[in-house]
Amino acid sequence: MRKAPFVTCLVLLVAASAAPARAQGFVAPFVGYDFGGDAGNCPSLFDDCTEKKTSYGVVFGFLAGGFFGVEADIGYAPDFFGESQAFGDNSVLTFMTNLVVGIPAGGVRPYASAGVGLMRTHARLDTLNLGTDESQNAWAYDVGGGVMFFLPYHLGIRADYRYFRSLQNFELLNLEVRNPKLSFSRVSVGLVIH
Repeated sequence: MRKAPFVTCLVLLVAASAAPARAQGFVAPFVGYDFGGDAGNCPSLFDDCTEKKTSYGVVFGFLAGGFFGVEADIGYAPDFFGESQAFGDNSVLTFMTNLVVGIPAGGVRPYASAGVGLMRTHARLDTLNLGTDESQNAWAYDVGGGVMFFLPYHLGIRADYRYFRSLQNFELLNLEVRNPKLSFSRVSVGLVIH
């Protein structure tokens, strides 16, 4: 019975000396450029259409011990299908939940990321004052990677590449898209607050 106090002291000593688990949370607002696939491709129906490829968004996430983590990527691309007087407004919104694998290397953190989520398209057709307005939701996936540079005072910079593709077909106002399963790539850069 004398072993019980010894075992108890040993367990307490090991528990007290164990390194605390480290999880690094971050928020990263970004500005992106969409390209490839259906990004910025003006429908041939509109002569006055100009390509627009800018997107905006924010990423919320954490890395446990710097190796593994989870993030939520929310991106918004106004005028995704182009800008036209006849077309009206249009956009693509993505909300992805990703698993992240990172390589901690001091203040530099390369990472790979993949996940699933929701892709929402919106388009309004103002031709002939019809005022047709349509939105659609579809499941989608994304894969990509990038690098985070951590600076002093809980700040950093994040450079990221993502490929997005819907898992369901889109049919927006009977407009042609290159592929009914909407796809595009995005490169972005943003501020990291960690």
